[in-house]
Amino acid sequence: MEEVKEKSVPILPWMRSPIDVSLFEDCPLSLVPCLDHRLEVALENMGISSLFPVQVAVWQETIGPGAFERDLCINSPTGSGKTLAYALPIVQTLSTRAVKCLRALVVLPTRDLALQVKDVFASIAPAVGLSVGLAVGQSSIADEISELIKRPKLEAGICYDPEDLAYELQSSVDILVATPGRLMDHINSTKGFTLEHLHYLVVDETDRLLREAYQSWLPTVLQLTQSNDESLFPYADSFLSSTFGSLKTIRRFGVERGFKGKSYPRLVKMVLSATLTQDPSKLAQLSLHHPLLMTTGKRRYQLPEKLESYKLICDSNVRPLYLVALLQELGEEKCIVFTSSTESTHRLCTLLNLFGDLSIKIKEYSGLQHQSVRSKTLKAFREGKVQVLVSSDAMTRGMDVEGVRNAINYDMPPYIKTYIHRAGRTARAGQAGRCFTLLHKHEVKRFKKMLGKADNASVPHYSVPSSSIESLHAAYSSALGKLKETVESEASRKRKIGSKFSRLSKSKKTDHQKG
Repeated sequence: MEEVKEKSVPILPWMRSPIDVSLFEDCPLSLVPCLDHRLEVALENMGISSLFPVQVAVWQETIGPGAFERDLCINSPTGSGKTLAYALPIVQTLSTRAVKCLRALVVLPTRDLALQVKDVFASIAPAVGLSVGLAVGQSSIADEISELIKRPKLEAGICYDPEDLAYELQSSVDILVATPGRLMDHINSTKGFTLEHLHYLVVDETDRLLREAYQSWLPTVLQLTQSNDESLFPYADSFLSSTFGSLKTIRRFGVERGFKGKSYPRLVKMVLSATLTQDPSKLAQLSLHHPLLMTTGKRRYQLPEKLESYKLICDSNVRPLYLVALLQELGEEKCIVFTSSTESTHRLCTLLNLFGDLSIKIKEYSGLQHQSVRSKTLKAFREGKVQVLVSSDAMTRGMDVEGVRNAINYDMPPYIKTYIHRAGRTARAGQAGRCFTLLHKHEVKRFKKMLGKADNASVPHYSVPSSSIESLHAAYSSALGKLKETVESEASRKRKIGSKFSRLSKSKKTDHQKG
C-alpha cells in the first residue's frame, strides 16, 4: 500500500528568506546606535547592560534611515527578550512627539501578560516624557476611562455645549496596553477614545490572538486606523500635516515603497510569537505591508538555548507520587507544574497540599481564580514565598518570572507549540533551566515524535529512586481520601449557591409578572 504524504502548508514568499536573529550578538548599551541617553539610563536602572540578539536585530530595522519601512513578524524563542525588542524602538521614536495622543497600541490575549508588558513600557517611557495606559478590565471601566481620557477643565457659572466638550476630550496616554475585550469596550462606548492618530500596532502572542476572534477586534482596529482617501478636499492632508504636524507621525525619510492608493502615514505593525503561524489565511487578517520575517535559526520551532529537557516514565495510576518525589528532589527551586485544564490544575494542587508536610509552598494559578487572587499568588511566587505554581496552559503563555529553574509537564503537552510555551517559562534571558515531562509508557513514542519537530528527539530519561515512591504510598492514600471529601464539599457548596441564585431569579420573575 502506497504511503499517503502529509499535506504541506504553502509558505508565503516573504517567509522563505527570513533574517536570522541568531547571527546577531549581544550589544552593550553604550554601543547601541542612536539610543537616547535618557533611555540608556532607564535601562541601566532596570539592571540591563546590553541588548539581546533579537533586540539588536529589531533595533536595526526600526531606528535610523528607512526606519519602520516594513511590518515586522518576529518568531523568536520564549525568554529571548521580545517585549523590550518592540517597546524600546517604539518609545524612542515617539519621544519626539509634541502633542499627547494615542499613537501606540499593544494587544495581548490575557490580563496577566498585559500587566507584565505594561510594566516594561512603564519602566522606560516616563524617561522621555511618555505616558502608558492599561485597558484589561482589572478595574471598572469608569476608573480606566479616568486614566485614559483627559477631560477639559470647566469654569463655574459658564454654560458649555456638550458637543464642544466631547470634541475637547483628549488622550491621557501615548501608549496603550490592552486585552481585546476591554479594547472593544472603549472603542464602542468611551467618549474621546480614538485610534485616528495610531501609528504603531503590536500584536503579541499573535497565533493565539488570530485563532480566537475576540469580538472582531482586529478588523475593527484596522478599519478605524485607515485614512479617508476619498476626501472631498484632496489637499486637506498636505495642509493638515504642515499646519498640525505634531498630530501626525510623519516618517523622517521620504515616501516608502508600494504606497500608491494607501493611507499615509501608515499604521506600522509588529507581530510576535515563539510559535508564529505560517497559515496564509490567518496572516492575511493582519493586512501586512512588505512584511519582514525575523526568526532564530532555520527550524520553525526553537527551544531556549540553555534548556535541558528530560522525560520521567511513570507507572500507571501513581503519577502524583512521581511528581511529589521529583519536587522533593528539586527542593526549594522555583517550579511551574503544567496540567491539561483548569479543573486538573485545581485538583492536583489540592491533592499536593493534602500530602502532609512537603516543606514546600504550593499554590494554584488558573483561570478559575479571580484576578486579584492570581496577582497575589504571582507576587508571592516572584518573591520566593511560594516555590511551586500548579498552572493551566492558558495562564502562563508569555509569563516572565525571574529565577524559574524548572518547568514540569504533569500532563504531556498535545502539540509542540504547547511544549515550547510551557518549557519557555524557564531558561529565559540566557539563563539555564530544565523541563521535565511525566509520561506513561504508551506516550513515549508520541512524545519523541513531537519533540523531533524542534530537533530534540533524543530526550534523556530522568529517574527518581523507587524507595522515594514507595515511602509516599501511605501519604498518597490518605491524601486521595481527603481529596474526595474536599471535592464533594466543593460540589455541595456550588449546588447550594446555584440553588440560591435560582430561587432569587424565580422570585424576581414572579415580582415582575405581578407588577
